[in-house]
Amino acid sequence: MQAKSEFRSREDTQVEVLDALVDRREDGMTVFELRSRVDTDIDGLEDALSELKRDGLIAAESRDDRTLIRPADRVVPSEEEAAAESEDAQSFLAWLRERVGL
Repeated sequence: MQAKSEFRSREDTQVEVLDALVDRREDGMTVFELRSRVDTDIDGLEDALSELKRDGLIAAESRDDRTLIRPADRVVPSEEEAAAESEDAQSFLAWLRERVGL
């Protein structure tokens, strides 16, 4: 699942972080887990996390000697929003296939 469309105009690394966190919103993710899912170096990840935290789009909590990062509720699309975005993507692909003749 992806973050809501209104948060997708951010820097690429921030969008990747939000998407990864939305996928694991219940469990949260450590910095090391995020590092394995996001295509950037540790400095880029740190910058992205700082910006997202400053803007209130993520929260960090300590549990069992680990720091877990979760997306803010407003970043996570509802089931209806996720279904609508999926339908839009499929409609676009159908249009593209028709235009290309596949």
